[in-house]
Amino acid sequence: MVAVIEQLKEHLNRAVVGQPDLTQELLVALIANGHVLLEGPPGIAKTTAAKALASAIDSRFQRIQFTPDLLPGDVTGSDIYQQETGQFSFIPGPIMNDIVLADEINRAPAKVQSALLEAMGERQVTVGNHSYPLSDLFFVIATQNPIEQEGTYPLPEAQLDRFMMKITLGYPSAASELDVLRLVRQQDLHKTAASKPQPVCKPSDILALQQKALSLYMSESVEQYIVQLVMATRQPELYLGEAGKGTNLIEFGASPRGTLALDRCARANALLNGRDFVTPDDVRQIALPVLRHRIITSFEAQAAGLSVDDLLKRLISHVPAL
Repeated sequence: MVAVIEQLKEHLNRAVVGQPDLTQELLVALIANGHVLLEGPPGIAKTTAAKALASAIDSRFQRIQFTPDLLPGDVTGSDIYQQETGQFSFIPGPIMNDIVLADEINRAPAKVQSALLEAMGERQVTVGNHSYPLSDLFFVIATQNPIEQEGTYPLPEAQLDRFMMKITLGYPSAASELDVLRLVRQQDLHKTAASKPQPVCKPSDILALQQKALSLYMSESVEQYIVQLVMATRQPELYLGEAGKGTNLIEFGASPRGTLALDRCARANALLNGRDFVTPDDVRQIALPVLRHRIITSFEAQAAGLSVDDLLKRLISHVPAL
């Protein structure tokens, strides 16, 4: 399993230059058996990262380009009448694959977004009177651009909560951007059919890693730490001391699904770091991407110029590891 992890890391870091946190967090979400939302300005390798991960695994991959005229059946599939037999038969949609890239998910209308709820939450799609199971590996990587608002439909909180992690991306450093420039030039110079990256593992390897992560040892004190972090998002004034008195910074805290996600992601992070036990540092390292999309800040916090990440960092610094 150690060899598989190292090969995955090497494959991703070779394809996505200057984004080590992105590659680590993508692998955490994959091993934690959850879905991930990538948010950032255009041109910073969101789609490239998703394709690189898919190419590392010998699996079925499908990209769905979300647009305002997309219909739910275009994603899930639909029953088509067959004139030869006089009966309806189910034609699977692009969601019926192992790894699905939902590109610019916020460009799709609410009906299409809601079609993903069942698939992401229950790993099945229902068309007509029949439900069809999705693959055991089923993993959604969604992207959205926070800059452009025209022609977009913001994801509702229920949809956001289905994502195990929300990864926000910024621009790379000057040194990293120079590396990207040189890498792309070299790829274009040597682009051939044989240069297509080869998979480094199989779906069964990923499923084995997921089971291994669940079996890692987690002490009761770490479990309590996870619960206290989530409770702090619901009652921040109890954890911030004098700084939190008389203030209402968070309107809605993280749901119990956030607690479960923290547990799974901390385990996956420990496994990726080569340990068979979970530490409070594993929880802290993944707390931001796991919780940032699960809380809603108050008007008071927004007026003070405090972002969700600012509040979470403040809470993490005030919640002690038991």
